[in-house]
Amino acid sequence: MKRLLKSVLLILASYSVVAAQNETGTVKLEGQIVCCQDCWAKADRKIVAYGTPADLAQAELCIAKGDPTLVAVTNPQGVTTFYQLEKGKFKRPGKSWIGYVGKRVEITGSARSRKDTHFVRVDELKVLSSPSVPPEVPQTEVIGAEAELALPDLSGVEQRLSAYRGRIVVLNFWATYCVPCRKEMPDLAAIQNQYAALGVQVIGASADTVADKAKVLRFIKETKLNFPVWLGASAADMTRFGLGSALPGTLIIGRDGKIVANIAGVIKPSELKRHLERLLAQTEKQTKDQLASAGQKPAKASSVPS
Repeated sequence: MKRLLKSVLLILASYSVVAAQNETGTVKLEGQIVCCQDCWAKADRKIVAYGTPADLAQAELCIAKGDPTLVAVTNPQGVTTFYQLEKGKFKRPGKSWIGYVGKRVEITGSARSRKDTHFVRVDELKVLSSPSVPPEVPQTEVIGAEAELALPDLSGVEQRLSAYRGRIVVLNFWATYCVPCRKEMPDLAAIQNQYAALGVQVIGASADTVADKAKVLRFIKETKLNFPVWLGASAADMTRFGLGSALPGTLIIGRDGKIVANIAGVIKPSELKRHLERLLAQTEKQTKDQLASAGQKPAKASSVPS
C-alpha cells in the first residue's frame, strides 16, 4: 500500500512538473492584437470585427496612457483569452505595438500567468492578415438627415423613431456585454430624469437580441434604467448613422426627426447637455416667433409638454 501511494505521489509530482513546464514553456498563439479589453468589449466580436478606424484611433490613446497591449486568442468554442505582450527576441519597429493593433498574428514565445492575468513574451511574430472592416459613413455626412429605425421592444412590439416626432430623442446604442456602455448608463438615466418634462426622450437600442431578453432585464435592473429599451440593433444601423460599428454610440435627434449630432464612444454629460440646451432654446425661440407673427403674447405656461 505504501509503495502504491509512493508511486501515485511520484506520478503526481511528475505531472506537476510537466504542467509547470507547459505553462512557462514555448507556446504558439494565433490571435488579434488589441489595445485593451475594454475596447474589445465594445462589441460582440463574433459579429462586429475589431480594427475600424475608430478602434485604431482609440488604440493610440490607450497605448499613450500606458495600457498594456494584448493579443486576443479565441478558441473554437468562442472563448477569448487575453495575453499581455512582453518584449522578447522579436524586435518591434518602434517603441510600442501600435503598428500591429488590429492585425491577426501568430506569436511564438514563452507564456506565464499571474493570478488571472496572462502574459506572452514575444520571440517571433508573423502577421497573418490586416483588419477587414466595412467602410464607415463619415460622421458629418448624416447630420441633417432624417433618422429612422424600427426595432422590437422588450414585449416584442415593433417601435419606430418616427413615432417620436415632436420630441427631442437621445438614441443610445449599447449592449449588455459592452463594458464602457455600463459606465455611461447613470449619466443617461440622469438626462432622462432632468429633461423628460421638457420633451426629451432617451431610448436605448441594444445590440442584444430577443433571445437575450433575460440578460437585458437583469442589466436594466442592475443599472436602474428609466427609459425604453429596444432590441436587435446592428453594427449596420450604427454605421449608417455615422457612428462606426463599435459600441457605445449616441444620436441626438431634433423634434423634426433629423439628426443633430452623433457621438461615437462614451458620452460626456456636459457635451450632451450642451446639445439639448441648444435645441430647447431653438424651440422656445420658434414658439415666440410663431406667437409674435400671430399677434399673440406668449403665455406664462408650464414648459411640461401636454
